[in-house]
Amino acid sequence: MKVLVPWAVGIIAMTTLSVTPAHAVPDPDSSRLREAVTVDAVFGHMQALDDIAAANDGERAAGTPGYEASVKYVTDLLGDAGYRITVQPFDFPFFDVLGPSEFEQISPEPTTYVADVDFGTMVYSGSGDTTAPLEAVNVTIPPPALPGATSGCSADDFAGFTSGNVALIQRGSCSFATKATNAENAGASAVIVFNEGQPGRDGLFFGTLGGPGVEIPVLSTSFELGNALYQSTLSGETVVRVATDTISEIRETSNVFAETRGGKPQSVMMYGAHLDSVLDSPGMNDNASGTAALLETAIQMSELGIAPRNRVRFAFWGAEELGLLGSDYYVTTLSDAEKDRIRMYLNFDVIGSINGFPFVFAPQAGDGTRPESAEATEVFSDHFTDVGLPFAETPLVSGSDHLSFIVGGIPAGGLFSGATGIKTEEQAAAYGGTADEPYDALINSPLDTIDRINIDVLDDMTQAAVHGMYWYAFRTPAQDRARTRPAATPSELSTVPAR
Repeated sequence: MKVLVPWAVGIIAMTTLSVTPAHAVPDPDSSRLREAVTVDAVFGHMQALDDIAAANDGERAAGTPGYEASVKYVTDLLGDAGYRITVQPFDFPFFDVLGPSEFEQISPEPTTYVADVDFGTMVYSGSGDTTAPLEAVNVTIPPPALPGATSGCSADDFAGFTSGNVALIQRGSCSFATKATNAENAGASAVIVFNEGQPGRDGLFFGTLGGPGVEIPVLSTSFELGNALYQSTLSGETVVRVATDTISEIRETSNVFAETRGGKPQSVMMYGAHLDSVLDSPGMNDNASGTAALLETAIQMSELGIAPRNRVRFAFWGAEELGLLGSDYYVTTLSDAEKDRIRMYLNFDVIGSINGFPFVFAPQAGDGTRPESAEATEVFSDHFTDVGLPFAETPLVSGSDHLSFIVGGIPAGGLFSGATGIKTEEQAAAYGGTADEPYDALINSPLDTIDRINIDVLDDMTQAAVHGMYWYAFRTPAQDRARTRPAATPSELSTVPAR
């Protein structure tokens, strides 16, 4: 599950609808499919994806061999199950830090700076190793009262710049990419961007160039360090060494779709999970868990000969961890007619959290989501109530692939078992686990490993996911839901993390 920039984790008080629902008409009976989709089989797919990661440098990130092997695993199984398979390629900006970056002052005072403490490596920085004099570019010291320094924002700032030197640039009114590009065009061998200096803009920061293109190293520092380096240049020649080992380039990755051959083509129900991990991680909870539940559901629908009333399309997204790139590409390339055919999208991301809790995505007043999305919330809520499990609602507008559908005007819903938010005492009492601890503190890290999957949580969330998918596979227009449930009351149970 991608933590957007802006996927930050916050805490939002909400209400849980955990009372007995009133159904407008009898629901399709999902029990046969739920019995067939076992947690052992789901976990088996996760083990296969873990083996793929282990054979590919411990990762399954988009643009890497581990992701391509994950695509093959999914497509082989779904093709054998008889689905119509589509692999949709798209380009995306890839960046990886292959080795530790280095920054040191050679003279006049030899100093070695510490990565991620004294300096950072800009995302999409180029690669290189240079030792050269430091040259300040249109620096404003003391800094302006309000943000807006123009250091490096114009090619004219580099008039007289000595080719081969390292450019010292102050943060300010234009993008880091503009500053770095201007410096590279002027012949700089590396770039140091220091914070501008106003309150709140003085510490070490971590920036991005927005995409590949700059081929020289680009680092960031605090105002204090940047100003010290600037003062040193005023006193005489200051020689520094900058070294980065990165890959910054455009790569191709893909989405995978498996569609039933039957079902009403004008009534498409889509179910999705992202297939990629972050770099340097096997991505077991985030998101082999959702991938495996989706995959096994599709396989068992075929094995049981289930012929859905509606066309069903399973989606496995690429490059979710880089900003929902795969699902965004898919939705933005759909025609209006194709969007209209998609009646619901359900998303399953992070559903095996070690200290997890059942969360149901729910629209909020004024969030701009389609009113039909509330039905998906009710379908999942009904299931948890019917099987006697506690649950809580979490905002639908949040950072996983369903957001791409919401932005595209398509109704959406889904499930989530919690990430870096904190489990409440009431949630722990109702469902188990440890209060005052994160649901899963280690997603989006190399420690998102298969031994940290909570099998019970995975089972409960998978069963709910299967019910939702089955319900929409057979949904008819006559099944418009009656909004007759009593108003809920706030509780600690419903204080949940927004993603």
